[in-house]
Amino acid sequence: MQSILKATTRSRHSSILLRQSSMSRVCARPQNLRTLVTKRYTIEHEAVAFDDSTGIGIVSITNHAQSSLGDVVFVELPALGTKVNKGDQIGAVESVKAASDIYAPVSGTIEEINEKLSSEPGLLNKSPEDKGWLCKIKLHDPSEVERLLTEEDYHTSYQS
Repeated sequence: MQSILKATTRSRHSSILLRQSSMSRVCARPQNLRTLVTKRYTIEHEAVAFDDSTGIGIVSITNHAQSSLGDVVFVELPALGTKVNKGDQIGAVESVKAASDIYAPVSGTIEEINEKLSSEPGLLNKSPEDKGWLCKIKLHDPSEVERLLTEEDYHTSYQS
């Protein structure tokens, strides 16, 4: 009987070790992996959050812009794959108060658009720089981000 218990204990112990060693391989994280997300603004009230690890910039309008527009009722977005230059018109926002063009804050290729905005344009009012993002641009020249306004400079631009 003891030999059966020993064999069972050894079998369980080895399967636990095997599971632990395979789990440690699955859970291992790459060392020295660092992602930097930089958020910058334009004088025209667009914002871009740039992720240096992917080269993607997420474009949105600022909270100040959405509050100036009022209730957004329609959003026009660029087509996927469109190549844009900094300053190009990439869409428009219509509200009960006004209509406003959206300009590319950086140069690149449109990789993704926020499809939710076609059925829920009010997301721009509820969460303009988060859930109400407009499009994702793969930047041609990541250094363009550094030439945009910091948050402090942006706030100063419309408060003066």
